[in-house]
Amino acid sequence: MPNAVKAYVRAVEAVNYRVGRIAMYILYVMMGILIWSTVSKVTPWPSIWTLEMAQFAMVAYYMLGGPYSLQLDSNVRMDLLYHRWSPRTRAWVDAFSVFALLFYLGVLLYGAVESTAYSLEYAERSATAWRPYIAPIKIVMCVGVFLMLLQAIAIFFRDVAKIRGEEI
Repeated sequence: MPNAVKAYVRAVEAVNYRVGRIAMYILYVMMGILIWSTVSKVTPWPSIWTLEMAQFAMVAYYMLGGPYSLQLDSNVRMDLLYHRWSPRTRAWVDAFSVFALLFYLGVLLYGAVESTAYSLEYAERSATAWRPYIAPIKIVMCVGVFLMLLQAIAIFFRDVAKIRGEEI
């Protein structure tokens, strides 16, 4: 494989590793928010922001942790035949099927960018009592989908290298 491809794969996986490891801690943030929600319900001043903030934290957790999960190959796979195949056959199947993922992520990123642009242009707010701005979480979603797209391309390059008998 060319050095540029190897550098791309290493750079993308280094970024996704760091972002994924940081995203793991968002789970604790969400747990703290939900604990505060529980505690605040028995006080005279219940919090109106906790449910929606927990939802935002969950979205950030999933969207930023997804590329890391893909990198670790811990995604769910239909495994009727896959485990019986040789590593090279698996690489062929993965290299072919990644195009469906790339198409899906491309369409998803296009829609996410359009939706984020709308949210920023019109200062879109949630229709709840708290009424937070929606653009920040949509930006996080765009970043997550973009990183997933970069990781899918890196996986494609890894599969092509494996087919050629090389390792990245």
